[in-house]
Amino acid sequence: MHERDWPEEGELVVCTVATVKDFVAFVQLDEYHGREGLIPISEIATGWIKYIRDHISEGQKIVCKVLHVDTQKGHIDLSLKDVNDHQRREKICEWKNEQKAHKWIEFAAEASGASIEEIENALYHEYGVLFVPFEEMVTNEPSIREKVSLSKEILDALIAVAHENVKIPKVTVSGVLHLTSTKPDGVNVIRRALRSAEPKIPDVGIDIFYIGAPKYGIKITAPDYKTAQKAIDRAAAAAVGVVERAGGEAKFVRKQKSGKV
Repeated sequence: MHERDWPEEGELVVCTVATVKDFVAFVQLDEYHGREGLIPISEIATGWIKYIRDHISEGQKIVCKVLHVDTQKGHIDLSLKDVNDHQRREKICEWKNEQKAHKWIEFAAEASGASIEEIENALYHEYGVLFVPFEEMVTNEPSIREKVSLSKEILDALIAVAHENVKIPKVTVSGVLHLTSTKPDGVNVIRRALRSAEPKIPDVGIDIFYIGAPKYGIKITAPDYKTAQKAIDRAAAAAVGVVERAGGEAKFVRKQKSGKV
């Protein structure tokens, strides 16, 4: 159930095509209790349209932009052509995530004895959506417990479900350490440097591996690029510092962003 009964003008909505006529298509708004919307042929696609069915068909899942809402008459005018591919993909992803979150709420409601409506209303009130708070349950549990007005038993059930189902995207950054020491204890200097490059940082994974003297790879996995870059800079600076203080030569070469994992 969506917190609002009607969409707002300019909003992107997920729809299922119900009926296609010669000059108009009727759709059901999936996020708004199946309310009916209308797409005139002029809003189906850019340019001249000979056959509307070349662009849209019954049962198809589409994303539309809301042009006008008349709650008194129950009319919702929509546009398909005003939604680009990027917007469509993002909206479908968001909608699918909301469907997942609704299912997780069902699990938590059953486990805690609460009603689905009570949980959804509490999450909607604080976040306006359902999926985002589940991510926060995994990444920042104290914040959820402080902000959401639900009993401890219900929150415990929600958080347990979140940890079982939510996969938080990670990013990686990497680089190469060049470490050289000609001192008699040079091997130990390098070992100390590599150990110093593995600081304990919450939610950050650090992997150091041998490439071939004097090169050592370093890879950081973190929730976001800012955290990852900060961690790799800290690790590299620690290793370089150990070698230079021991009279050796050291430098760090950063690689391009590796992307999400």
